[in-house]
Amino acid sequence: MLKVDLLTPQSKTQIKRAACLPSPHSEASGRDYSGAWKLLASQASRVDTLTRTMSSYAGTSLKATGVDFLKSQNTREHHTDGYNIKNLVVRRGQPFKVQVSLNRELNAADKLSLHLGIGENPTKIRGSLMSLKPEREQDFNGWKISLVKKAGKECVLSVTSSPNAPVGKYTLNVKTGAHIYKPENGVIYLLFNPWCKDDAVFMPDEAQRKEYVLNDTGYIYVGSAYNIYDRPWNFGQFEEFVLDACMYLLDKSKLSLTNRRDPAHVSRAMSALVNANDDSGVLLGNWSGNYRGGTAPMDWIGSVTILQKYYKTKKPISYGQCWVFAGVLNTVMRCLGVPARCVSTFNSAHDTEENLRVDVYLNEAGEKLNWMSLDSVWNFHVWNDVWMKRTDLPDGFDGWQAIDSTPQEQSQVKAVREGDVYLPFDAKFVYAEVNADRVYWIVKKVNGKDKFIRVGTETQDIGRNISTKAVGQNRREDITLEYKYREGSKEERKAMERACSFIRPSGLTPRSGYAMTIDHNMIANKPVVLHETVTKSGIRLEITNTEALHPGNPLELAITVKTSTPGSWTIDLAGSCQLQYYTGKVQANLGTIKETIKLEGQSEMQIPMKIAPDAYMKAFASVDDEVLILVTAIAEVKETNDKLTKETSMRFEYPPISIQMPEMAKLNQEFSCAFIFKNKLNVALENCKLLVEGLGIFKMTTFDQGDIMPGKIMKSEVICTPTRLGEKKIVAKLISNQIKGISSEKAVTIIE
Repeated sequence: MLKVDLLTPQSKTQIKRAACLPSPHSEASGRDYSGAWKLLASQASRVDTLTRTMSSYAGTSLKATGVDFLKSQNTREHHTDGYNIKNLVVRRGQPFKVQVSLNRELNAADKLSLHLGIGENPTKIRGSLMSLKPEREQDFNGWKISLVKKAGKECVLSVTSSPNAPVGKYTLNVKTGAHIYKPENGVIYLLFNPWCKDDAVFMPDEAQRKEYVLNDTGYIYVGSAYNIYDRPWNFGQFEEFVLDACMYLLDKSKLSLTNRRDPAHVSRAMSALVNANDDSGVLLGNWSGNYRGGTAPMDWIGSVTILQKYYKTKKPISYGQCWVFAGVLNTVMRCLGVPARCVSTFNSAHDTEENLRVDVYLNEAGEKLNWMSLDSVWNFHVWNDVWMKRTDLPDGFDGWQAIDSTPQEQSQVKAVREGDVYLPFDAKFVYAEVNADRVYWIVKKVNGKDKFIRVGTETQDIGRNISTKAVGQNRREDITLEYKYREGSKEERKAMERACSFIRPSGLTPRSGYAMTIDHNMIANKPVVLHETVTKSGIRLEITNTEALHPGNPLELAITVKTSTPGSWTIDLAGSCQLQYYTGKVQANLGTIKETIKLEGQSEMQIPMKIAPDAYMKAFASVDDEVLILVTAIAEVKETNDKLTKETSMRFEYPPISIQMPEMAKLNQEFSCAFIFKNKLNVALENCKLLVEGLGIFKMTTFDQGDIMPGKIMKSEVICTPTRLGEKKIVAKLISNQIKGISSEKAVTIIE
């Protein structure tokens, strides 16, 4: 029975005095005692009322009548106020508060606890159900709860999840005795926490946290090693249904609760599920050039529409290629609280034989023979880095981890740099992407059979200009030295030797299935670490364009041959021009040249190559991909038998999209944004579509523009109503039969 002292000390004194009073009408002392008796009656009445009230409390069981998740305060403190969702979103290892309303005041003898369960049918035995009681300091799973405030029928509880708690959706119920209260929107989303020192994803630098966790826009770098450009991408991790889509992927992964604690397991599972080719994940990959029945990879400008459609249909979205996979995976990881960035490498090796070598086959005119190659060199490839501690690996491998949702590989950036390709998961794949050597072979017919002649080796051309967006700035940051030692350095070749020692041996022989005649003197019995081709004549090749590469204009190109050592040199030069996809696959042969030139000592000569518009425009407009211009040159010095090969990929140049709008706008107040494009090309742009999106301003919108003739101007306008404060970006992309890659963006600052 709860004992409570109902009277103040003053009341007690007054009652003691009144106990000695005579009758109110006594005349013994000649004094009037009626006032004193009234006071005594008043105190007695108060005691009676309080006694009856306490008796009533003692007979009424405690029940919760409501829960306020204090969303505004909690989300601000947890850096989750951007999520467009009704539920509370918090990060693990950090306190959050809930206010519980009760049917009466909470007393010391009452039993009150919060139940937090994750997954279907949570139980304490499996560790999926936590029963948190304020009188206990810590639950066995590392969660904490305390009573921080009590006022009348309301109390405020502080809950701190374990810094290694499983991430996911937790259902919160309030238990009072035998009664359980289930609040509306009672599901709490628990994320990784880069602000918590005890979390495996802790990132100490605030500017990096803002970039790699909170920034919902960015760039993906594409093009070629000689012409890198940014492709704006809306990650949109805070947009409606995106967090729900990520939680659906977590459930779909079937990760155990133990593995849900570990960002390494979660990132690998998400990497696999972003690719739908074998597990009904988010995106179907397609490199065929035929995208009927879906959206061409070039037509996406962000992750939001993809993840929203996937969550709504639970079916894979068509179609994606490497930068789309990387953009979506970046969204998923940032949404779950893991610091993430998109990483692009140029001249990226896809080494099918896992021997850290890529073989390129050319005919005698210098044209690449894709059908003969087992390997390929992509103009660029995009994967992701995620930041975490790695307790499953040797010391020194914490920090950025590479995950590739295109081939579903994961590795450690330091492991890639050091050549430790034995480490899980498949570091050898990413190592090859940035470190493999490229060997060129000319295929000649000899007595009706293919003869393979090695004409060049490049050891410094694969994995160029490894790039990501700079922290807090709209520019490219080169992070090549995080992935590999400086090309040609002793450390770089040592890392290559180390990598070769962990992979199966392969001698330096052509690996085409069509090889019929092989010079067996070239076969080695152990892994070969290649070195750059050195020539006696000091011959070098350069490939340039002499005029801007506008679609519809002639392609004005040049091959420059240089020699640097004394002597007279007779050089046979062959050059070819082809259209190719970013994957290195040739789409069309455009033209060739063949010349014999003479050079004396240190000298040079420029050989022009001109491709007429008729030779490429039909092929250029027939695909739904952006294609590049590939120029390949082969030089052979007759006096020394020196052989050298050079190739360069170039991008077509396009007119820009202009975005006109104010630099600043007010929250919830309309402003207009105009998109203007003038076709400065010599060809009509057919079936034009303008795609625009502004996160926190307006949803994805598409304008059908029809055909835009040369010299004509297109203008479209969107009325914008900003719903979020801060700097926001509007992204625009124009696509047509002839052009795929015109993108633009502009920032606007939203104020109150």
